[in-house]
Amino acid sequence: MLRILLAVVHLLALGIGLGAVFARARALGRLTSAQESMRRIFTADAWWGVAALLWLTTGLWRALAGTEKASGYYWSNHVFYAKMGLFLAIFLLELYPMVTLVRWRSAVRTKTLSPPVVLAPTARRIARISDLQTLLVIATVCAAVLMARGHGAQ
Repeated sequence: MLRILLAVVHLLALGIGLGAVFARARALGRLTSAQESMRRIFTADAWWGVAALLWLTTGLWRALAGTEKASGYYWSNHVFYAKMGLFLAIFLLELYPMVTLVRWRSAVRTKTLSPPVVLAPTARRIARISDLQTLLVIATVCAAVLMARGHGAQ
């Protein structure tokens, strides 16, 4: 039962993450009144963080504890390494948005946020990063489907 629960949560996290990063990109792309736009951006970003935490915990649990397949299956599977490379790329791309949005959250709390016109170029940059991350999440799903069908196993 644990293996099924972990698989379900892992797969649900993919849906949550895909929707969240897509929503974050859309919200950043139409930055208007600071308060309402920021609420949408921060909500989507929070869900994106929840998805990442779920992927990491359930993925590590499944790979290291051998709940689904023996750990050796993962460590000898080149599709698994591709999937981990995609996850790493998503994480590295997230560093700039993460730091920037933490600063924006702090500025909203202290009421020192710049006007939307000043934030717009940065918002567009993060939106483009989020769009790229959306594509990488889809590629990760493709890698997961290949693994589930036995591809990459040696």
